[in-house]
Amino acid sequence: MKPVCVLGNGQLGRMLRQAGEPLGIAVYPVGLDAEPEAVPYQKSIITAEIERWPETALTKELERHTNFVNRDIFPLLADRLPQKQLLDELDLATAPWQPLTSPTQWSDIFAQLGDFIIVKRRIGGYDGRGQWRIHPGEEQQLPAEIYGECIVEQGIPFSGEVSLVGARNSNGDCVFYPLTHNLHQDGILRMSVALPTPASELQQSAEKMLTAILNKLNYVGVMAMECFIVDNKLLINELAPRVHNSGHWTQNGASISQFELHLRAILDLPMPKPEVCQPAVMVNLIGTDVNPQWLSLPLVHLHWYEKEVRPARKVGHLNLVYRDNLPLKETLKSLSSMLDDAYQYPIKWALEKLS
Repeated sequence: MKPVCVLGNGQLGRMLRQAGEPLGIAVYPVGLDAEPEAVPYQKSIITAEIERWPETALTKELERHTNFVNRDIFPLLADRLPQKQLLDELDLATAPWQPLTSPTQWSDIFAQLGDFIIVKRRIGGYDGRGQWRIHPGEEQQLPAEIYGECIVEQGIPFSGEVSLVGARNSNGDCVFYPLTHNLHQDGILRMSVALPTPASELQQSAEKMLTAILNKLNYVGVMAMECFIVDNKLLINELAPRVHNSGHWTQNGASISQFELHLRAILDLPMPKPEVCQPAVMVNLIGTDVNPQWLSLPLVHLHWYEKEVRPARKVGHLNLVYRDNLPLKETLKSLSSMLDDAYQYPIKWALEKLS
């Protein structure tokens, strides 16, 4: 099988490499500043773990490579303006929005979108960065340079957040995982819960929406679609053209992980629908040191990224998977004493999702 080069050498590239090993697929995550001659890209399939990248000797070389899967889709979806325009073109539900180009727009923005506005940088801005929550009178606090660089959205009073992770191959076949329930704190994903039998109406709606996006883009590989639940319907929040944080539970909770599924899709390997037979919980480890005591709990799978621990930085995750909700809930309760205060509400939230 052809080797795979991953543009970016963070934790997603690392987990793609780990997924390739049992299949005999050589996966090479490469840093953006690597020298082109040091990267075996000529006979490889090229993918990426990030949506955007600076111009370097390596990225200029890879951008010319005919085997760079989804090469022209990454810049499209990395910019929230064309991403929103794509959703509008497909008539897919999303929060009312408009470009933010001038301070003179604010009276019209509040008149059209209401008194709670989310400002988002078009490019960059993730895990809560590059975003502002604005009410009338607060717009003066925004940096002057954001005009022309942002979109504004209506603040949505949602009842829940979910994501759908799915994949499409070059033949147009699509497969999906069950919807994942997500809890964010300060804009960062803190906890995910996936149930093997999600609400059928929401699952079908999400699959229909993501299929339309994948087919429109002629996309190949794994994509994640984050949504708000509003009145038992879905509004699309954002798209990620790559393996995604909210799909990490699939490493231990599905017959085929999202990382293996992505490799199968881009290499034209068989891509059956992954089997999910048991509930799964993913705990994002954010700015916390590794605790060997986590491993005293038999249902806990630790995935540590070997990164320097810093506040608000994702340094690993825990997956908990079991066929019976009761042992899973007892493990979460035991885990709560091994995690700091920031995790106490997320654990309570996860316990409610498992009830």
